[in-house]
This record gives sequence, C-alpha cells and structure tokens, in this order.
Amino acid sequence: MSVDEKAEPVGLGRAAASGVLWLAVQKWLVRLSAFATLIVLTHHVSPRDFGVVAAASTFIPIIYLLSDVGFSTYLLQSEDSDRRSLSTAFWTTVVAGACLSGALWVGSPLVGAAFRSEALVGVLRVLILSVVPTVLAGVPLALLRRALRFRAVAVQSLVAAISGQVVAIGVAVSGGGVWALVSQVVVTQWVIAVLAWWSVRWLPGLAFSPRKFRQMAAFGVRVSSVDFVGTGRLWAESLVVTVVLGPAAMGQLNVGQRVVQVAQDLAAGSLVPVSTVVFAKVREVPERLAESYLKALGVAYGVVSPLMVLIAVTAPQSIPLVFGSQWTASVVPAQALSVAAVITLGAMVDHGLFYGLGRPGTWLAYAVVIDALTLTTTVVAVRWGLPAVAFGFLVVATVATVARWVLVGRLLGMRPARVARPFVTALVPTAVTLAVGALVSTWTSRVPSVWLGLALLGAVTVLVNVLLLRLVGGRVLRDALGLLPVPARVTRPVVRLLRLQPLDGS
Repeated sequence: MSVDEKAEPVGLGRAAASGVLWLAVQKWLVRLSAFATLIVLTHHVSPRDFGVVAAASTFIPIIYLLSDVGFSTYLLQSEDSDRRSLSTAFWTTVVAGACLSGALWVGSPLVGAAFRSEALVGVLRVLILSVVPTVLAGVPLALLRRALRFRAVAVQSLVAAISGQVVAIGVAVSGGGVWALVSQVVVTQWVIAVLAWWSVRWLPGLAFSPRKFRQMAAFGVRVSSVDFVGTGRLWAESLVVTVVLGPAAMGQLNVGQRVVQVAQDLAAGSLVPVSTVVFAKVREVPERLAESYLKALGVAYGVVSPLMVLIAVTAPQSIPLVFGSQWTASVVPAQALSVAAVITLGAMVDHGLFYGLGRPGTWLAYAVVIDALTLTTTVVAVRWGLPAVAFGFLVVATVATVARWVLVGRLLGMRPARVARPFVTALVPTAVTLAVGALVSTWTSRVPSVWLGLALLGAVTVLVNVLLLRLVGGRVLRDALGLLPVPARVTRPVVRLLRLQPLDGS
C-alpha cells in the first residue's frame, strides 16, 4: 500500500493550508463549471424534471450512508488503521451496499406511489447505478484524505465533475430531458471511483476482523446516524413539497438550493474536510484547538458572507435573466436560503470539530432536534407555498445557531459569547449590505442595459460588504490570506491595500 496512513505530515499547518488551497481551487473550477452547466440544463430541462430527479436523489445518500455505516469517517480520525481494519471496512460496505441497492430497486414502485410520480420509478432505478462506485471508493478516498493528499482528491473530483457535466449537456441538448440530470450523477461517481483506486494503489485483503468491525461500528453508527437524520429530513421535505405543491415546485426549490450551494462551496467548502483532520490532530492541545477553531470559523464567515449577500440582493434580477422566466419562483427560496447560509455557516466547521474530536454522539443529538424542527416547520409552512417554506428555514437557522454556540462552548471550555464572536463580526456587514443593496437595486433597475445594471448592483454589494468587513473584522481577512501557501510578495499588496496587520513572514 503506497499510502502510509501512520505517517505524520511535515508541518501540519502548511499541509492544511495546502489542502485548503487545492480543495478551494477544485471547488471553484467545479462549481463555476457546474453553474454554467446548470444554465444550459435549465433551458433544456423542465422544472418538473428537476423536481423528479431532486426527489429521487434524496434516496441515494440514504443507501450510501447505511452502507458506509460511518466506517470511512472512522478511518479518518483513528490513530490505528491497519490492513485488517481497512479490509473489514471495505467488505462490510460492499456487501451492505449491494443488499440495500437491490432492496431499493425492488421497492422503487412503492416510492413512486408515495411521491405520486410514475416517472420517479425509472429515474430512481438508474440512479442506483451511482451507489456502486460511491461505496467502492469509500476506503480509498479515506486513505487519501488521511494522508492529507488533498491535491489528488481535488484533481479527481474536478475530472469527474467535468466529465459528468459534459455528458449531461450532451444529453440535454439532444433532447434527453430528465436523463441529462441522471447521467451527470452516475458518470461523476464512476469517474471518482476509478481515479481514487488508481491513486491509492491499495487492494483489500480477504481477512475480516469481528473485533475491528465492532470497534468501527460503535463509532460509525453514531456518525452515520447524524448523516442519516439529515438525509432523512431532506427526503421527508421533498415528499411534503412534491405531494403538496407538485414536482415543478420541488424543481424550483431545488434550483434555488443549487445556486446557494454553489456559492457556499466556492467560499468555504474546502475548509470542512481539512478542518476535520486538523482538529483530530491538535485535539490534545486545548489552546491550539480553540485557536484553530475560531480562526477557521472567522475565515468561513468572512469569505462566505459576501457571496451570500450578493445572491440575496441580485436574485430578483439574476435568476430570471440567467435561467429563464420559468424559474422566477426560485427567487424567494434562493434569497432566504442565502441568508440562512450565513446564519448557519458555523455548522460546517462545528461538524468537523465534533467529528475530529471523536464526539459524534453529541452532534447526533443536536442533528435530531434541529432536523425534526426543520421538518415540522416545513410541514406547517408548505400550505402557504415556497416563500413560507423558505422563511421557515430562516427561523430554524437562527435557533440552530444559538444552540451550537452553547454546545461548542461546553466542548472547548469557552463562553458561548466567544464562540459567537465570529458570527457577530460578519453579521453587521451582512445586515448593512443587504439594506444598501436593496436601495441600490432601485437605482440600477433604471439602467437601460439589464446586464450592466446587474453588474453594477453586484459590484457595489460585494465592495460594500468587504469594506465593512475590513472595518469591523480586519483579522478575518488577514487570516484568509494567511491560509494561502503562497510567497509573501503575492499577499503583501493585498495586505497593504486593505491596511491589515502584516501576515507572519510578510
């Protein structure tokens, strides 16, 4: 096996920074190309087809989570993962994946009946083909991440994503409709699996250890339970929205979610997988752990809020202009979800913190309560349409954030006010920018060129947010620059322009 999972990387901070950079580059390229692909697909695939695939797609993660049983996460944080452990994890997930996929194939007509959609049956059965490579790649990807080989992971994800997008566009332009979305998922997962196995050069043995299985299962069941609760909530929400408002409404909500997810992944998605590994390696030093956590949280808030505010301000003009008038109903969900993303951003880092410290049980309890509250809110609000559902997300996001401040404070031995400080730092620029953006939009709407008016509105929104963030939280911008493993001469002009305190070594 070429991946030495016991080897400690030289310079954890530099390795983490390099990981963030590579994953950030991958996220940017993938999400930008995905956004371009989404524009093409929304002009060739109907909202109803988007809704059908979105509903069917909620079942696939459930099958994978039940197959993986949290074993891949265990391998990430475990200090002793020998060949017997890896083989045990691999064969367990493969057997479970095969059985569950077969059960879903047989039960797909029942799923279609529950969602009142015959088209969902065929879509779901084809999407099962994406479960096989996902299960097969679980252990190889865990080995790559454990060794901090984020460059390899990033390149593989990029190649896979672009391959899936190219296939999807080809199918959509050829009139394939719903199968354009399905083929994108299947092709992407198969390419990731093939490249992961090629990179790790690892082969499972035939040995199976009951003792290792019990040890991994004790940890993994709690981990998979957290993800299963969240995925189950998404499935239930899709069922409620599809049955009450119809597949087209589900498609409108899905596009709004995709727009926000693209921006969120562009800004902070690369921090999460890296932070989990880093938190696990520094957990024995409380001071360093607290410092690493607050730094990651501050940077995440600082870099995400400008993009989320941009979506909230420009959505009424940008979504119909870019995707077409048939997607106007996605505007309000996109606005509400973008604001909710700023409020709940800390959950991405907190998730990595609890897992990195081997405390998935606490996160499970939190997830059960918040997801139950979210589902209940959706069930109550759906009768008033998508805008009410979106507003419900905002209410739950606020409650969840306050709860996490208390939980993290207890875990790290800090006062909740200290945990909340990075959020408060980003809140003031966000709120002020939203107000400024609303005022500016009334002026830019009078500009003869729609594209020019949208560009001006976007530029003013981002500029105001960054300047306000510099005013109330210059350290956040400094830390963001400090994460980049590049020569000082590259970051020094930006530091001087924003008049930040000098970075170390610059």
